[in-house]
Amino acid sequence: MKFVKAILFIAITAGLVYVLDRRWDPAPAMGPFLSPFCGLWQNSEKVKDPKTKVVLQLDSLHDEVTIRFDEYGVPHIFAKNDFDLFYAQGYITAKDRLWQMDLQTRAAAGRLSEILGPATLPMDQQSRRLGMGYGAEANLKVAMTDPRSREALLGYTAGVNAFIRQLDPKDYPIEFKLLGYKPEAWKPINTMYMLEQMTLTLAGRSNEQAMTNALKKYGQETIAQLFPDYPLLQESPIIPSGTAWNFPKLPVPKSVPPMIPGDSVALSAKPLTALPPRAPKEEGIGSNNWAVSAEKSITGYPILANDPHLELSLPSIWYQVQLHSPDVNVYGVSLPGIPSVIIGFNQHVAWGVTNVDADVFDLYKIKFKNEYRNFYWHDNQWKPTHKREEIIHVKGQLRPYREQIIYTHHGPVTDSDGTFGDLPNLAIKWIGHEPGNSFITFYELNKAKTSDDYRKALTHYVGPAQNFVFADNEKNIAITVNGKIPLKYKEQGKFVLDGSLPANDWQGWIPAEQNPFVKNPPRGFVSSANQSSADTTYPYYINWSFAPPERAIRINERLQAMNSANADSLRMLQNDNFSVLARTLLPKLLGILETRPLSPKQKAARILLSNWNYQNSPESIAASIFETWFPLLGQAIWSDDFSSAESPMEYPSRDRTLYLILKQPNEKWFDNVNTPEKETLPDLVYQSFNASLDTLTARKGAMSPEWQWSKVKDAEIRHLSRSIKPFNAPPLLTGGGSSIVNAMTKRKGPSWRMVVELGPTPRAYGIFPGGQSGNPGSPYYLNLLEKWEKGELNELIYLTSPDQKVPRLASSLVLQKR
Repeated sequence: MKFVKAILFIAITAGLVYVLDRRWDPAPAMGPFLSPFCGLWQNSEKVKDPKTKVVLQLDSLHDEVTIRFDEYGVPHIFAKNDFDLFYAQGYITAKDRLWQMDLQTRAAAGRLSEILGPATLPMDQQSRRLGMGYGAEANLKVAMTDPRSREALLGYTAGVNAFIRQLDPKDYPIEFKLLGYKPEAWKPINTMYMLEQMTLTLAGRSNEQAMTNALKKYGQETIAQLFPDYPLLQESPIIPSGTAWNFPKLPVPKSVPPMIPGDSVALSAKPLTALPPRAPKEEGIGSNNWAVSAEKSITGYPILANDPHLELSLPSIWYQVQLHSPDVNVYGVSLPGIPSVIIGFNQHVAWGVTNVDADVFDLYKIKFKNEYRNFYWHDNQWKPTHKREEIIHVKGQLRPYREQIIYTHHGPVTDSDGTFGDLPNLAIKWIGHEPGNSFITFYELNKAKTSDDYRKALTHYVGPAQNFVFADNEKNIAITVNGKIPLKYKEQGKFVLDGSLPANDWQGWIPAEQNPFVKNPPRGFVSSANQSSADTTYPYYINWSFAPPERAIRINERLQAMNSANADSLRMLQNDNFSVLARTLLPKLLGILETRPLSPKQKAARILLSNWNYQNSPESIAASIFETWFPLLGQAIWSDDFSSAESPMEYPSRDRTLYLILKQPNEKWFDNVNTPEKETLPDLVYQSFNASLDTLTARKGAMSPEWQWSKVKDAEIRHLSRSIKPFNAPPLLTGGGSSIVNAMTKRKGPSWRMVVELGPTPRAYGIFPGGQSGNPGSPYYLNLLEKWEKGELNELIYLTSPDQKVPRLASSLVLQKR
């Protein structure tokens, strides 16, 4: 009977092939997906059998490698040398994540159109015009001169290609089949493209045009008041206030007055085709990390925690792995395509990262000699430009697209999309172009034994700048604001810069040993949540805009109160849903509402808010009202003054908005200049409150359980394709929010939660949403999602030998030299 059912099912599927074997944009053709011979069936996997041991003979290996898989599909790799270690990491990562590696490399290299056709040509142009290839090539040259990174890159590359070579077309990951192309050989430069992509994600945002527009409209005095260089309500910088800076300070460059364009220039009204369409920054999204001292820990050793917040996708951005060779035994998460562990621990130390948001992306107005753009004006002389030809092959087109990108010493000169006519002639100076070998930082951290090793490893790091938290078995805790941070005058890069003035060039770098750093502070913990790096006494300029402080305030309050911390108390802090923003602002708003007559619906909402405990729990209706209300209030305050289709402007920050509401309630900014009436703060509070209730009613009907925060937020995790919905995760019921420690929004959130208890034998816990496998037909595709959604962690299996007996271990794979 089962055989008959199978035949009927296949026959029905075959009958659908004619209809489905066509592409219905944006989704790919579904015939290959349902094919019983090469579709999803062929890619299905079974749960690993603990009795299974597979032996493979592969080219290029130096010696035998043993890989043990645990119950969650995590590989524990044991090699006898580093080349084989990275070979095996490349092989096993490709086995689980090959299409993800291919797609993300193509995105960074500007090669999506080769497989997706003309629709992705603008994306490829962005990557080329931004100089992603230029940066990747520069970094590869440096990496290949260091024998350690060279060995790692060549080993990893050989391992990826060993897996690709053994694939039969029927075994290609399902996405290759759906899109109708085959995997190509991996190259060392692909790893550099992955690093460029990470740099773009974390340090590729530009607001100089929007800030220059605002400067042009309002002038320096008003802009200085609305966009201060240090947050007005900052209570918890990363390096504790009062930290002494005991080093010989370099002379800071003399500031240059900002360039305010005249009407004839109109440079900042033009969208740049080197960057995606500008979207408002989602404030509060970032990452958390902290470490508590041995004195505050119940274990007598430090405990470290990290949860980077990124856009969530399937497969996960991270890949769990343990790497063991004679001089390393490290566990953590890697980025598919990059050898080593990025966030993790070994038997001596643990580390984690959050984004600094340093200002390492500047725009320069360039003056060319003529329309040929062969020379540009700098330092009172005409200097030659350099041209780089970019060739983009487009699926379905006989001839490739060709474009010459102009380069100055600042960087590539980006063009506009043509909407506004003439070219903006803006050059991009970006940390992604800076040659270096950031890989060595992680290579050395993987092998680190002491805090001195940690500090030495960080000196190799270029960017994107990260807050590296650290703890070790010698009971040290530390945090470093780290990366190559340009030596700038105050506000340099806040606005579009005059590219002809040498004073506007980056004047070298803040010395690595003078980056903000603290070790074993008296308070007994270190932490970061993307807030300001240091207080105003720090002698160098890093940026003027950081994440709002609410997450940091909550983290520091909780850590300050802890005296017997353990892994579970830090796990609970990672899942904390308390809203410092609501605690700060809501009493003021409710006080205003009490002065207004309210309808029954409005009274019910006000009562809910009055009784709210400020927890953004999944079932909270009050959280939904507040999280809808506050953005609408911000829009009501600023949109009439800072919205312009012809000349987009930056809005003042959330921190500045709070200060205005709490400290300056009579300011002119509350008046809507587009109406004849003079609005006040109470008017806008009342109007935005009504608008929030109307918005929720329009979306979810009358107030009911449908107004619960998890349903209003409607969090989701999509497949990387963005178009194959069956590969998406099921709906999520989560709390949190952008200003919450549990920073879960609709599509961004904790991409990896990790807690490590240091000690003679480290105990660690971690999880990410999804699973190890990128194959939707695998039991390891979504097997971690439910526990992650509940805020739980898995205890991580940290092996010391390949023969260690652990009940949770499953199958084994042995790689042998052919």
